[in-house]
Amino acid sequence: MSAFRYTAVDTAGSEKSGRLDADSERAARAQLSASGLIPLTLSAANAAPQNAPKRRCINETQLVDFTRQLSSLMAAGLPLERALSNLSAEVESAKLKTLLEAIRAGVAGGQTLASTLATYPKDFSEIYRAMIAAGEASGSMAPVLQRLAHWLEARQALRAKLTQACVYPAIVVIVAIVVVGALLAFVVPQVVGVYAGTRQKLPPLTAITLAASDFLRAYWLPIAGAGIVSMWLAVVALRQPLLRRSFDQWLLGVPIVGRLARDTNAARFGATLGALASASVPILAALQAAAQTLGNTAMRASAERAQSGVREGSGIARTLSESGHFPPSLITFIALGEQTGQLADMAERAAERLTASVERRTLWLVSLLEPALILAMGVMVLLIVLAVLLPIIQLNTLIR
Repeated sequence: MSAFRYTAVDTAGSEKSGRLDADSERAARAQLSASGLIPLTLSAANAAPQNAPKRRCINETQLVDFTRQLSSLMAAGLPLERALSNLSAEVESAKLKTLLEAIRAGVAGGQTLASTLATYPKDFSEIYRAMIAAGEASGSMAPVLQRLAHWLEARQALRAKLTQACVYPAIVVIVAIVVVGALLAFVVPQVVGVYAGTRQKLPPLTAITLAASDFLRAYWLPIAGAGIVSMWLAVVALRQPLLRRSFDQWLLGVPIVGRLARDTNAARFGATLGALASASVPILAALQAAAQTLGNTAMRASAERAQSGVREGSGIARTLSESGHFPPSLITFIALGEQTGQLADMAERAAERLTASVERRTLWLVSLLEPALILAMGVMVLLIVLAVLLPIIQLNTLIR
């Protein structure tokens, strides 16, 4: 017999780890399944641990394609090892080919797909591996992979839309800063300096603009340094758990932006919970994994408290509603899912509604923000132009 190290979750969602003796890895997995445990990782106890790559070998798009293609091949009846071999032969990326060949070699050596993927935690998240492990344990790999691919596509689409919506406002802000800075630093001093010899008192707007220009030219380096240091300090401060928790709590209360952040996180939570529940992952393990997808730490703490409530016998909807951090639509759908026994479908429906709401609100916010930014930049340029023209008008009046 050989000794094996394992990490698994039980039916209550608690993670367990330890050692066991078995004739082979397959026998060890059968022994864990007979004990009511879903194995996440399993390796020989005397084997040297493999060093995981420090960089990712597969990006989001490649991961979606890999999952979708593997699902199609397995649905067609191909064994897992042969499906991986076919995928490895089709890819053009050298890094991805090497990764797929290593995964195929692990499966061919008797390991499960989930334990092989655990060697590459930067490429395959804990949620991804948990769904794969649940699919292997239930013998329904193809449907689980298909649902997993759908979940990955939805997450990628939402992220892309949010990023795209923020690009144009960011460009407008950068252009405004560059244009106004150039006008104040180079144009205003040269134009206004022409009127210095007239010994006439400059208009208030021109005097203020010239003072701002002098200040910018004299202290631009300390200003830039202070800005960089401030951003660095903000990043460091937000890495502190207490400060990050306070900031996220405050953010949820900010009008418009707070609701957008709440709905975005809730959509991600609902989609993950539904995907894991549909893959027959134990509910506590699904809640734990779904909580890790929440970027807002205040909402994450509420989801983690919900795990304790569910462990004590309370419903998911009831424990989530106590915090007040999750939108009522998500709570309602989860409650209906618990009552009807269709938690996975209801959680995914709630996620779809919240995603659609986030997209609408983002487009609405951007449609208001774009003209506001352009108007603000126009007003600033207009003030600078007036500051330059007012001395000319005043000088012409004196000549007449």
